[in-house]
Amino acid sequence: MDVSTVEADAEAEGIRRLLEAVYDRYGFDFRNYSYPSLKRRIGALIKDMRVSGVAELQRLLLEDSRQMERFLLKLSINTTSMFRDPGFYHVFRNHVVPHLKTHSFVRIWHAGCSTGEEVYSMAILLKEEGLYSRCRIYGTDMNEAVLSKCREGVFPLASMKEYTQNYNQAGGQRPFSEYYTACYDNAVLKPSLRDNVVFAQHNLVTDRSFNEFQVIFVRNVMIYFNRSLQDSVHRLVLDSLCPTGFLALGTKESLHFAPCRAHYEELDACHKIYRRKRLPCVRLS
Repeated sequence: MDVSTVEADAEAEGIRRLLEAVYDRYGFDFRNYSYPSLKRRIGALIKDMRVSGVAELQRLLLEDSRQMERFLLKLSINTTSMFRDPGFYHVFRNHVVPHLKTHSFVRIWHAGCSTGEEVYSMAILLKEEGLYSRCRIYGTDMNEAVLSKCREGVFPLASMKEYTQNYNQAGGQRPFSEYYTACYDNAVLKPSLRDNVVFAQHNLVTDRSFNEFQVIFVRNVMIYFNRSLQDSVHRLVLDSLCPTGFLALGTKESLHFAPCRAHYEELDACHKIYRRKRLPCVRLS
């Protein structure tokens, strides 16, 4: 066995021990995340914190909960934007919203919502469709720090140009500037966009279903999980989605090899929107 292989094995074992220690101490479970992604992010954190390696990082995390918050931020996937993938929102507006209008009340879950841009995008879309007043949108994430930003509804003013373009391409019906107020270098979203939104901590890895939903978004989240964890999350989603409810995945995600595939029909292949079939409820083992 050559030196590089020995070093790689030692690094993998160090990361495994780190993740076990984090789980035992704080309850956050990263053990089934994609290893290449974990290795890259932990390596970047070691460099940023100027520590000697995984062992010293582990010591700091166990001794100082503030460093654990930094660790969570680094391992959380917080890349998002308002009306990201405009074509998705265009399809949702034209092909999903008409079905939602047949319900007296609609519950929507954005799992792994990050800093909330897509949650607020959906609130705007539903307002324009006259549906927001009878909706409750749940935005959840494992990271309380990003949820605090969600609740503020404040985003960089410099991002509004990109968000406006996305909104227009997504079929927006009003000037996008009506939904926020410029305040120095920030854009503060209108408070009414938060009226029917609940932001709460929820960990897809360790927590259970907490309600039944007409729509569940798990977009660009599971690409960072290994196959076993993906299957577990799909079971959680199926348990949480009402019959004929809608599931939205990210552009790089798919149901093709998921254990629950037979429970869904494809509504839009390009934008990864699926509808649960009205089948007898069978809980997946």
